[in-house]
Amino acid sequence: MSQGVDLTDQLQARREKLKVLFEQGIDPFGGHYDRTHDTGDIRSHYANHTTEELEANPVAVVMAGRLMAKRRKGKAGFADIQDFSGRIQLYIRKDAVGEEQYEISTY
Repeated sequence: MSQGVDLTDQLQARREKLKVLFEQGIDPFGGHYDRTHDTGDIRSHYANHTTEELEANPVAVVMAGRLMAKRRKGKAGFADIQDFSGRIQLYIRKDAVGEEQYEISTY
């Protein structure tokens, strides 16, 4: 196969995913929101906290970045987000975010 054919197939697959998201009423490009943290902030503020501390006192952050990788395995998934200050890994549990939100992560 030539690289041009692969690229065309890849673009077609991306366009199909966009179409499905739009049909579900999801804007894949997001809207405007105010970022509260970057990856450097998250690391400096929360790296020294234990899992138990963070579970007892959950922290909500709003960040922006590029999705570099995503992996799903059963009822959990991981995603790597990169911004100007570094990269951070997210852990997503299906029971924590709900079925509908978890299924969106297939795109």
